[in-house]
Amino acid sequence: MAGNITFTMIKPEAFAARQAGKITDMILSAGFDITAMKIVHLSRDQAADFYSVHRERPFYNNLVEFMSSGPIVAAALKKENAVEDYRKLIGSTNPADAAEGTIRKFFGTSIERNAVHGSDSDENAAIECSFFFSRLETV
Repeated sequence: MAGNITFTMIKPEAFAARQAGKITDMILSAGFDITAMKIVHLSRDQAADFYSVHRERPFYNNLVEFMSSGPIVAAALKKENAVEDYRKLIGSTNPADAAEGTIRKFFGTSIERNAVHGSDSDENAAIECSFFFSRLETV
């Protein structure tokens, strides 16, 4: 059974380009409720911890550096079938391959600078939400 929560981050380049409001509007227009949201500037260690699942990948160090390069917006989202529906809304990792009308197609500029992160499973959504939010911060 699909879960009803997912996690997203608006990445540093999209935040710096003042696209957070437009991205948030797309999320809300797609029927998601935002149950928690905050602006955070991740330290290098925090970004390394968050992306530790990718530690052995060749892009890991660049990802950690990029994700700690400026503020991000972290948000817990709620909707029936949240993970799958949000993955459809954000589009392919590479904005060049993303479907028209998706967040990454509109706002992403490269595979690394693809505007948003989205959980890839119900299990990871719970882990990622708890990384940024306490039980008191989510509804």
